[in-house]
Amino acid sequence: MEKESGDMVQTVEPLRSVESLARELLRAEAEHTARAPLTDTYPDLDIDLAYRIQDEALSQRIERGENIVGIKLGLTSPAKQLQMGVSAPLTAWLTDAMTLPTRTPLPQEKLIHPRVEPEITFVMGRRLAGPGVTAATALAAVDRVYASLEVIDSRYLDFRFTLPDVIADNASSAYYLTGPVGADPAVLNLPLEACLLEVDGRLAATGVGADVQGHPGEALAMAANSLAERGHAIEAGWIVMTGGLTDAIAAPRGTTISAQFTHLGSIAVTS
Repeated sequence: MEKESGDMVQTVEPLRSVESLARELLRAEAEHTARAPLTDTYPDLDIDLAYRIQDEALSQRIERGENIVGIKLGLTSPAKQLQMGVSAPLTAWLTDAMTLPTRTPLPQEKLIHPRVEPEITFVMGRRLAGPGVTAATALAAVDRVYASLEVIDSRYLDFRFTLPDVIADNASSAYYLTGPVGADPAVLNLPLEACLLEVDGRLAATGVGADVQGHPGEALAMAANSLAERGHAIEAGWIVMTGGLTDAIAAPRGTTISAQFTHLGSIAVTS
């Protein structure tokens, strides 16, 4: 078919393309094989259609038995937003299949080129729905705060992608694990909550909560408002990973990556 205007993918009928492209990305994940970015073939892929692909992939995950447990944010650093030409974070889905139990090594045989980043993660005490959510109202809906590590693993060759590519790929989701220390957000100074990231016992990076939109609560509010534009809300009991406090660190086989937080304890993963 000929290319049409709007949110249609080049030379492909839109609804069919959403389903098939979501299936292709899930196949790359299942087969642990990197592929070229979607925009190499479909240069007209835009953000709206990318989110439709992401949501369709979630539907396919649910059909095969996965359950939604929360959301994750990406591009929460102002520097990364400037680099990608956006003014707000992106959102993606978390399912129970992405949970990595504590002290379980990374399943390298299921990954392509994993990287790890430390994050501040919220567990929601009640439903949070936009629009108009502020950081204060967002934090009031939080039950507990945890340290976490996210394992990202882009399905694209050499981690090369545009913004629509990474949105469609569910923000490079792979695995996540949370630490043992849960805290009341009201007793923490989240912008000043610091993190030391170590690789095999050597300091690799540092960060603080302010590196996430100035305050992790701001990231949570932006997530709720962004999801509302697509007809979604953050549900009670969900976890919300607010974005990397540092750049993601490569996790080749045999590596131990650990994060020490000021008040949220320590967490580690061995690859």
